[in-house]
Amino acid sequence: MLLIEADRDALLKPLQAVTGIVERRHTLPILSNVLIERAQGVTRFMATDLEIQVSTSAQGLKEGTKPFSLTVAARKLYDILRSLPENAQVALAQEDGRLQVKAGSSRFSLQTLPADDFPRLAEAAGEEAKVILPQKELRRGLSLVHYAMAQQDIRYYLNGLLLVLGGQMLKLVATDGHRLAFVATSLPSAQEAREVIVPRKAVLEVLKLLVDTDDAVEITVRPNQVRFAFGDVVLISKVVDGKFPDYQRVIPQGHPKVIELPRLKFLQALQRTAILSNDKIRGVRLVLTADSLRVICTNNEQEEAQEELAVAYAGEPLDIGFNVAYLLDVFGNLSSETVRCAFNDPNSSCLVTVPGDDKFKYVVMPMRI
Repeated sequence: MLLIEADRDALLKPLQAVTGIVERRHTLPILSNVLIERAQGVTRFMATDLEIQVSTSAQGLKEGTKPFSLTVAARKLYDILRSLPENAQVALAQEDGRLQVKAGSSRFSLQTLPADDFPRLAEAAGEEAKVILPQKELRRGLSLVHYAMAQQDIRYYLNGLLLVLGGQMLKLVATDGHRLAFVATSLPSAQEAREVIVPRKAVLEVLKLLVDTDDAVEITVRPNQVRFAFGDVVLISKVVDGKFPDYQRVIPQGHPKVIELPRLKFLQALQRTAILSNDKIRGVRLVLTADSLRVICTNNEQEEAQEELAVAYAGEPLDIGFNVAYLLDVFGNLSSETVRCAFNDPNSSCLVTVPGDDKFKYVVMPMRI
C-alpha cells in the first residue's frame, strides 16, 4: 500500500526533528524506531526514549487518504533519505510488514514493528502553569546557560536546568558545582511560582529545535512533566525529581574589584593562552594590576603563554586562577561587546555580567594553580 509520496526534504525535515533523542542502542528495540502515522488527514512523526518524547507533523506530502501507523528504524531511514539526491521524489509503501522506500532507481526494504507496541508518554494530569514567549527569547536564554549543566554527575539534580516561573519572570539556572549561569526573561503576564528541573538531554534538544524568530513557544509546566510546543513540534519531558541548590546564595554581592573588558578581545586572548595549558588541569591565571590584566598559562613542560590587556583599574593587585574552559564557555556564548568581571580575593568566586543588563549572571569558582 502506498503511504506517502514527497520530496526528500519534506520527509527529512520532520524526521530530523525527532531522531535527535533516539539512542543507537536500546534494550527495547522499538525505542530505536520512529512512529509514522496518519490520522485525521495529518501525518505525524514521533520518537521517544521513555523520558522524552518529540513529535512533529509533516508538511508538503502527497498523501493518500487512508490512515496508517507503523514504526521503522529512525537512524536507518534518516541516513537513507539524507543520502538521496536533493529534490529526489520519494515514495513510502508498506508491503508484507516492511517499509519500502523508493526513489528513482533506488530501492530499500526496512523492517517495521507494530505501532501498537510504541510507548507513548501520557501527558500528565494535575495543576499546570503555562507561558508563551517568542522562540528567540527562549533560545537566547537557553544558549546563555546550557553549557553550565553538569554531565553525568552523581548529584543527579545538577544534570539539568532549573526552570523557575514567578511574577512576570522566567528564570533559567544551570550549575555543575564549579560554575553557575543565570538568566531571566520578562513575561507579558504574572505567573504562579513554579520550579522544575528539566533534564539535560531535553534542554539540548529544545535548544537545537528552536529558531531565532518571534514565533511563539508555549511552555506548560506540570508537577512531574514539562511540555514545549512551537511550530509543528511538541516536546514532552519528564522532570528531574530533586532539590536544586539555592542559586541566589551562590551569586556574590558587592565584589569590590571590578573591570570591564572587550569580550571578543578577551576571548581571543584566552583561546591563545589556553593552547599551552595542561590538558587535565586547564588552569589559567588572571593577574590584575593598575590598568593592566595579564592572562597567563603554563604547563608541565615549563612552557608559558602570556597576553596583556589594558583595563581601567586602580584597585589592589589580584592574582587568581580559573579553569580556562569555564571562561571560554561564557565569553564564547555571550554576544555583547563588553563584559564586566567582579572579583574579591584569590579564594572567592568571580561574577561575570553584561554592563546595562542585570538579567544575566555567571559565577565561576577559582582554582589553585
